[in-house]
Amino acid sequence: MSQPREVDRLIAATHRRFVKAMDARVPAMSPEMKETYFSVLTKLVDKLETEEKPLREVAQEMMTEAMHEVLQMVQG
Repeated sequence: MSQPREVDRLIAATHRRFVKAMDARVPAMSPEMKETYFSVLTKLVDKLETEEKPLREVAQEMMTEAMHEVLQMVQG
């Protein structure tokens, strides 16, 4: 297993890759897709900003709350 600092570095690098990838994709999204993405992303960020909420709880809530929107997006 990687050392904690190495894992932190890998997480930071992956965050940067995610932002870069989404920056490239957002312009090509349909308005409906953008609205869905924004809705899901906003819910996730709001939950993550609640520091006292464990990540497990955030994940469980997101699975429940975003499932409908994600299914619509996938079925497109």
